[in-house]
Amino acid sequence: MDFFSWPPIAAVLDAAYGLVTALSAVAEPVAGAAAGIVAIVVLTMIVRALLLPVGVSQVRAEYTRRRLAPALAELQRKHGKDRELLARKTMELYRAERTSPFAGMLPLLAQLPVISLVYALFTHATIAGHANALLDTHVLGAPLGTSFVGLAGAGSVWPGFLVYAGVLVLIAVVTTVSRRVLALPQADGTPAPAGVVRALSFLPYVTVVFAAFVPLAAAVYILTTTAWTVGERATLRRLLDPNRGRTEPSTSH
Repeated sequence: MDFFSWPPIAAVLDAAYGLVTALSAVAEPVAGAAAGIVAIVVLTMIVRALLLPVGVSQVRAEYTRRRLAPALAELQRKHGKDRELLARKTMELYRAERTSPFAGMLPLLAQLPVISLVYALFTHATIAGHANALLDTHVLGAPLGTSFVGLAGAGSVWPGFLVYAGVLVLIAVVTTVSRRVLALPQADGTPAPAGVVRALSFLPYVTVVFAAFVPLAAAVYILTTTAWTVGERATLRRLLDPNRGRTEPSTSH
């Protein structure tokens, strides 16, 4: 049984369908053939704006983890041989600070239902019993409901290939910027093992590979939300920095 055919989920999907088609209709006089992509971009921005409080909590959690790094290192030194005790002491420390080691995952988890809806919108021929007109939406020859891999496999490469390739390249560029802008230095000044840092630094590029296998609409969502994350995180870090406004004590006599 298709999960999205379950009546409550089908109703949610149908509501999302109505929102996307309405946004596309509003954008069409200005955006023309690109109205479908504009609708996805606007939808993404609406979702991210609603999730702004979650982004604030994520940045605060980052600073909290950096502040707790020395205490966590001390717990590791004392209880590293007893994993159960170490886990309990670590959670006690987080509870005392009214935070969680998983706070930084909230924005991603909160977006998973949305990207699932976007994926379903452009892969289902029928939604809530009616035909899905979104599957007929094209942007410069690229169908919003087809993946880059599907497009290449079908042999219908040009000109849709250029649109999809452009989106994938932009995702890679934004990911590169995010690696540089959003990277936090080690809180205790002790560098992590070079191999670990190098491996983790390339992990975000998995997003580019994932985007090649989902419909173009979902890839546009990924591009927009990744770009939003870079701008949001950089701005919030400046605004919420606990050292903001502080001045270094003068060393002159």
